Amino acid sequence: MTHPIPSRRILLAEDEEAMRTYLTRALQNAGYDVVSVDRGTAALPALESEHFDLLLSDIVMPEMDGIELAQRCNEVSPHTKVMFITGFAAVSLKASRDQPRAKVLSKPFHLRDLVLEVERVFEEREQATV
Repeated sequence: MTHPIPSRRILLAEDEEAMRTYLTRALQNAGYDVVSVDRGTAALPALESEHFDLLLSDIVMPEMDGIELAQRCNEVSPHTKVMFITGFAAVSLKASRDQPRAKVLSKPFHLRDLVLEVERVFEEREQATV
């Protein structure tokens, strides 16, 4: 008897409303359980109180940028994987340097590419735990 795979939980931090809605819908359509917030300071309490398999964060946001959020995530929820999305190449390089284990996806990207990268992050985690 096969057991259904539990839905992966993703916390999406994206300050641009249209992009946040678009990404949330795409990830939900791919079968993920998505909680979305509009800033890093809103993501932190969620990370502290709930379990998430992945933090998907824009890098450039008001109040707390994605890199700082990822550093805080590593402290409060070390099991949560981190993936960044950004429209700025220089910011992408800084993120890669500051969070070397995090995947950085540069805008614009196709939704299919986002879903494939998210799946790849989860596959790498499963291979690491086998």
